[in-house]
Amino acid sequence: MTAPDRQSHWQTVYQTKGEQQVSWSQADPQPSLRLIESAVADRHASIVDIGGGASRLVDALLARGFDALTVLDLSEAALRRARERVGAAASTVQWIAADATVWQPPQPFDVWHDRAAFHFLVEPRDRDAYIDRLHRGVRAGGHAIIATFALDGPEKCSGLPVQRYDAGTLSRTIGPAFELIAEVPHQHVTPWGATQSFQFSVLRRSKEG
Repeated sequence: MTAPDRQSHWQTVYQTKGEQQVSWSQADPQPSLRLIESAVADRHASIVDIGGGASRLVDALLARGFDALTVLDLSEAALRRARERVGAAASTVQWIAADATVWQPPQPFDVWHDRAAFHFLVEPRDRDAYIDRLHRGVRAGGHAIIATFALDGPEKCSGLPVQRYDAGTLSRTIGPAFELIAEVPHQHVTPWGATQSFQFSVLRRSKEG
């Protein structure tokens, strides 16, 4: 799937479905929030949420005083929904409608968070492009928190195939510039009560770059 095709797909999803009609919806963005707070105590730390869409993670981070937030998503409709929900505080967030495989990070971030965007990249060239951005988009000593469907998770999401991972496979895919420092299994419950197996991997960028 090309970048324009991905963008069209997700724009349609967010234009036609509400929050309780998509499987990935969370009222409480855990364990993402806990893992981010474990990675950085400084409320001025720069954090980018890749594929953040209309996620409530940005609300939770703002409520805890984080003030250097960026949310990137393919869908402008998703970002608009999040901006409207956040209200006045939205002006303090950088909102970027872009594909993570072609986006150019403006600077390295302290934390790169991705809950279920990377696993949609089933073509090696797309994964390689994402990983290139990841390497340039995380500072030395910074953290990447990447969640994907686990090996026993669904094979598709929103009608699209996904690549499932365990923490070891994900770490090897990302490459030796990042050290796997924590892995967290997670059972996500969809708005209609189904359970999906995720794995969250926390990786630290080597200081050598």
